[in-house]
Amino acid sequence: MGAHLSRRGFLRTTGVTAGLALPMATPPAATAAPSPPAPEHDVHDIDVVSLARTMIRFDTSHNGEGGVTLPHARALRAIWEAHGVNTRIVPTPKPDNVHLVARIQGTGARPPLLLLCHSDVVTVEREDWQRDPFGGEVVDGELWGRGAVDMKGANAAYMSALLRLVREGARFDRDVIFLSDCDEEGGPHSTYWLLQQEPELLRVGAVLTEGGWQLAQRDGRTPMMLSVTTQDRVFGLVRLTARGTATHSSKPIPDSAIVRLNRAVARLADHQPDVVLTDINRRYFEALAEATTDESFAHGIRLLLHARNPRQVERAARLVVDRSPYPWLHNALLRATVAYVVQEGGYRSNVIPSRASVQLQIRFTPQGQRPAAVIDGIRTAIADGGIELTLVGQPGQTQDEILAGWNERWASQPSTTDTDVFRAWRAAAGEVLPRVPAVPAMFEAGTSGGPWRKQGVPVYGIYPYVVDNAAMVSMHGTNERVRVDALRQGMELLYRLFRRFTV
Repeated sequence: MGAHLSRRGFLRTTGVTAGLALPMATPPAATAAPSPPAPEHDVHDIDVVSLARTMIRFDTSHNGEGGVTLPHARALRAIWEAHGVNTRIVPTPKPDNVHLVARIQGTGARPPLLLLCHSDVVTVEREDWQRDPFGGEVVDGELWGRGAVDMKGANAAYMSALLRLVREGARFDRDVIFLSDCDEEGGPHSTYWLLQQEPELLRVGAVLTEGGWQLAQRDGRTPMMLSVTTQDRVFGLVRLTARGTATHSSKPIPDSAIVRLNRAVARLADHQPDVVLTDINRRYFEALAEATTDESFAHGIRLLLHARNPRQVERAARLVVDRSPYPWLHNALLRATVAYVVQEGGYRSNVIPSRASVQLQIRFTPQGQRPAAVIDGIRTAIADGGIELTLVGQPGQTQDEILAGWNERWASQPSTTDTDVFRAWRAAAGEVLPRVPAVPAMFEAGTSGGPWRKQGVPVYGIYPYVVDNAAMVSMHGTNERVRVDALRQGMELLYRLFRRFTV
């Protein structure tokens, strides 16, 4: 693994296990049930919905240990090679976990374009799903399944658009590389590992990956604004630990570690880091105020844009979040966020444990509130000097080294929009969805694009389908789904984007 763990990583290096207070079973994993037969796919079928359904039916989920991606890679390889595209499968040290590289040869007039598409997905809690999470069902015009949004739906749109052009006999002015990588969801052999084995993949002109949202108006269907993300937020992990007296559960003592930790977490739940409107987010909200048909929402945005002091900024930000059809997205673009992701403590029902801890995932906004200030705000909100706060990084890193890494990524600049790739996306968007603004934005999460950004290669993120808030929230959650018509429309946008690179 490279210098930084990949998006939503650290699962392997931090030893996350059970739950707070009582021992908990391992989170339900998609691989718990017997594996169904590998789905069959006609190699000549490049319909975007058909491709997405097949991808979803391969269970590539994992909890940070790495998935089983070889059957999925073989199915995609067969489709690419049936269309004359060369492929390579790159095995990892974990059996049946691989990366797939498909390369469409161009004229070489321009540097290669890399499509960074991850094949793995997070696990599911099956009992909470209304449909089989690996069934790839289409119900009432929506495609259901783990990865429908993140990011097998996007992978299918990229692949369908490119193969459509290949079938038409198009030749590109550059090589186009489709990388279906594994372990993006926190595993040990992610893109960072791959690039140590295959450093030539860094030598590209631009990267397209997941990220930018295509937002709908309040009705959930009418396109409101399209975005390509040019910057990711910065991932950080913090552990809070409380200690108390270990004893028999029949005689509880007031210094319970679990009770103390829960009180600290309850205080912290009412805390939010400061709002900072960075340049990229200011431009995003300016465009959003013009794009929305909801005058109440637009009014809240304008109050935010014209706020003159921190108190006005905070009040206006609360109004924006309250009136937004995407409240949690827009809250995440306005400030650093703190999420409660893993709890540990307790190992028997008749023992009061001496230790309890909770892990907080923090997403820092580049050029927003500084990481150290965010951490200081957490300490103040906890209001308990007995709670130990530690920064969590890779094994062997000191607290100062972890903070220095956060600061380095916090200071990063967005990718330039002065490229033919960005201009092609904006022009294609104007053809498919005329009069809908197409703007650069910040991704509220993160991608595997860090190594390319570090080399100065522009990295752009697109989820190429219009979503409502329910579909957005289903990402990494239950009942993940995307509208079929939106998926087809997204493929058409990508087709027109890629067509601009043909000769």
